Amino acid sequence: MNFIISIFQRIFADNMGIKNIIQVLSLLISVAVFSQKSTPKKAPVKKKVIVAKENTVLPVINEDLPLLIPKKKDGNFGYVDQKGRFVIKPEYHIAVFFYEDCNLLNAPDEKLRKFGTADYATVEKDEISYRVDKKGKRVYRFRQEDLGKCVHKEYTQQLYQAYVLNGFYGIIEKATFKDPADYRQFQIYPQYDYLFILEGDDVANPMIIASKNNMFGVIDVHNRIIIPFEYDDIKRNFSWKLGKMFDVSKDGKNYYYIDSKNRTY
Repeated sequence: MNFIISIFQRIFADNMGIKNIIQVLSLLISVAVFSQKSTPKKAPVKKKVIVAKENTVLPVINEDLPLLIPKKKDGNFGYVDQKGRFVIKPEYHIAVFFYEDCNLLNAPDEKLRKFGTADYATVEKDEISYRVDKKGKRVYRFRQEDLGKCVHKEYTQQLYQAYVLNGFYGIIEKATFKDPADYRQFQIYPQYDYLFILEGDDVANPMIIASKNNMFGVIDVHNRIIIPFEYDDIKRNFSWKLGKMFDVSKDGKNYYYIDSKNRTY
């Protein structure tokens, strides 16, 4: 700008003609345009792009087992994968297998019904129940007004039942058993201190909690030992039906899950 002012001062000081003034102005405009084109442009700042990591695929060691298994640590439940690594941190008083919730499946609000599918599990913390997804996110908090009525499903009649003879437990097939004096009519002749047939999908081959010499194990209807008699207790719950696992304890206080190969989780 100072350069241009000095040129004008010189023009008027020298009393230059109009023609010369026009030439000088043309020169100044050319210089100004050239200087604008020559000004270096700042390089655009590249924004840092953060690419989210892909979801970790849960390992599959046993195809019969759930991908996530409830596990207790320091007094609270979380979920581990089939390798025993925590995927959902232990912070819940109660945590059950990922399984359908029929009340939510029949919720009056159709938008809530998806939370009743087996993609979610029910947990409880501070006496509040939630449904969580497989990443551990709480996606729904239970409210009584949200719950519908479970649709009645036809009960699958069990083929076998426990039978007590002379203080010992055996197994009979209900449809064919008639004479307890005929040992051949017993599926398993009474020889155990206690037997309990677990609820399951395969009624022809149920898992049976058995007690002998004050220790618990699991047998099948052919009297084959599935889980050795080394446990102080095995819970009579739905862990076999929901997760193909057994809820066991060696001290009657601390419980954990094992699979049908006696592997601990």
